[in-house]
Amino acid sequence: MKYPVIFKMLPFMIPLVFVIPVLTIRLQNDTSLISSRDIQQVKTVFTGIFLEALPFVLLGVLLSSLLQLFVKEQWVRRITPKNPVIGVLFASMLGIVFPICECGMIPVVRRLMLKGMPAYIAVTFILSGPILNPIVFAATIMAFRSHPEVTIGRMGLAFAVAVTVGLLVYVFSRNNPLKRSLQEFSEQDSAVGERKLHEHPKTWRSLFVHAGDELIEMGKYLVLGAFLTACIQSFIPREELLALGNGPTASYLFMMGFAFILSLCSTSDAFVASAFTHTFTVGPLVSFLVLGPMLDFKSLLMLSATFKTKFVIGLSLLVMTLVFIGSVAVNALLGG
Repeated sequence: MKYPVIFKMLPFMIPLVFVIPVLTIRLQNDTSLISSRDIQQVKTVFTGIFLEALPFVLLGVLLSSLLQLFVKEQWVRRITPKNPVIGVLFASMLGIVFPICECGMIPVVRRLMLKGMPAYIAVTFILSGPILNPIVFAATIMAFRSHPEVTIGRMGLAFAVAVTVGLLVYVFSRNNPLKRSLQEFSEQDSAVGERKLHEHPKTWRSLFVHAGDELIEMGKYLVLGAFLTACIQSFIPREELLALGNGPTASYLFMMGFAFILSLCSTSDAFVASAFTHTFTVGPLVSFLVLGPMLDFKSLLMLSATFKTKFVIGLSLLVMTLVFIGSVAVNALLGG
């Protein structure tokens, strides 16, 4: 089924929920919206975001290529649990074995789905993997040494949201959510793979040829996401964003929107969040630390390149809702 162009653009319009109010304030206070300093700031922030994300995207496409060349569909289907509850629990723990940042997660998961991994397990892995892994756990403990409740809240809420979303996808999303049908995508990829393996035997050369194709496909969305994120960060002062975060409910929405806009790597976002320790309670901090790795601007673009538009919209709204409700609950339980 084909959707109107405006419907396909909805995932990219989600940031407007956070951006429009601040732009309104900026336009009222300053008629000079763009300056040379802003442009320099865009270049600096873009370079920082891109260089931070690129190693993880490279790792992701390399793992994806290894899966394509050396892992058979039958093996993936054999190790995948048939019971949905066990399946989502299995997926939520995969990050311990594969501690991949959210930037490199999507190409790996897409490849696993083409090899036979069910969508609900794949989605659970996408959401949980960037948070429930030893590297992020250690970074969060280090950033919040005097506030261990933040680490507990982050890991607990990430697990709860990922498992809940995975089970809901199992119940309500029976169709293949990839942009092209799994059969068509798999057959096309296999045909290309066979041609390349004929040209380049199954060696390091074929691995890098396949990884290069993956990098070109996913890299353009990383570049676009990093650029738009840099523009948002550069043209909207943090003081005006903080002004929108006053109030018990607004503080959650602010930190969630801030995480979405900043698009930080899950291994470094805890150190940014720690700067707000004396400004917000544990709930808003946890909402920042959970939503960012699950759904930020650059990963939204990469998700939109992989999954159907309707699925991405539903997944985004579900994740934001569960993170908001869950972080309020965490604040009630651990806020003291």
